[in-house]
Amino acid sequence: MFRKLQDYIREKLLTSGYEEVNTPQLINSDLYKKSGHWDKFGTENMFLVKDEEKDRVFAMKPMNCPCHVQIFNIGNKSYRDLPLRMSEFGTCMRNEAHGALHGLMRVTSMTQDDAHIFCTPDQIEQEVVTLCELIKTIYADFGFADVFVKFSDRPEMRVGSDDVWDNAEQALKNACAAAKLDWVLNAGEGAFYGPKLEFVLRDAIGRDWQCGTVQLDFNLPVRLGATYTDADGNKHHPIMIHRALLGSLERFTGILIENFEGHFPLWLAPVQVVVAGITDSQNEAVEAFAATLRKNGLEATADLRNEKVSYKIREHSHQKVPYIAVLGDKEIASGNVTFRRLGSQAQTTVNQAEFMAMLQQEVATKALPPHSNTANAA
Repeated sequence: MFRKLQDYIREKLLTSGYEEVNTPQLINSDLYKKSGHWDKFGTENMFLVKDEEKDRVFAMKPMNCPCHVQIFNIGNKSYRDLPLRMSEFGTCMRNEAHGALHGLMRVTSMTQDDAHIFCTPDQIEQEVVTLCELIKTIYADFGFADVFVKFSDRPEMRVGSDDVWDNAEQALKNACAAAKLDWVLNAGEGAFYGPKLEFVLRDAIGRDWQCGTVQLDFNLPVRLGATYTDADGNKHHPIMIHRALLGSLERFTGILIENFEGHFPLWLAPVQVVVAGITDSQNEAVEAFAATLRKNGLEATADLRNEKVSYKIREHSHQKVPYIAVLGDKEIASGNVTFRRLGSQAQTTVNQAEFMAMLQQEVATKALPPHSNTANAA
């Protein structure tokens, strides 16, 4: 599931002009002192590594944004290079309080589908509109129809002047208006470097989860010396938009597990189809068909245990495998397969090629499972 979530996001970003990068896990603490993260998070919230011989202190990366500014700073940038969109599946480590840890929902090591967009002031509105549309499309693919947005403004502890914050907050509000995005005020909960939008999902049993974020940052590019040259040859600091679509992939996986109660859409299911025979005499055909399904991109396994087929069907149904396919002598002789879809008691017999094409189509369309909890999410 984790890999499929990453592949899904990569597919979305390929058509949106992002460059994927990879930054180190161990970062010299001087970078976080310049960015302001050192004062914000403090040494108690970071995992630190001390190099006594060279008198240096490193931090296990708690966030990706300062590293992305370092990449932006390589070479000279022109206004023609903007907007520059940089993405990373960055693993971040934070020394959370023990009592705050909670399953997959709050962990010390998280993978963020993180990105930063470097743009001019005139490009803010269109970039935020595009991001809001992208986020809503992604959540719809997972069946989340009930999404609301919080506008988090300046916190008490922050960097930058009030004038800078006035401009940043107004620019983000203007972008929300252009995107026709309704929001509720979440006073004082912005990032220390800028205001943000928080996209909150409501799951099938009414719980709220903050996942995606869009943050407008007028401060970090200044603190870390990021500049571009405008049409007149003058240097300016770019605006930096921080954004996450799913947020923490660990948390989003936990949300999906609970929301679907393990009954995942076919495209996300860890095992999509189990192939079983009626007797041991069909084992060779069962293995061959499962192998054919795998070669065609499906997550298929062969159940060759010496158990009754009714027992196998019942067990895999309890494990919420979406499809259970059975090959008996008649199916093998005719090139057919009999299958049952999770959530239905009906058994259907079709040609093996037709069965495979049906599953591939369901994966491609990212269809929600029948009787999905998400149908009642709103």
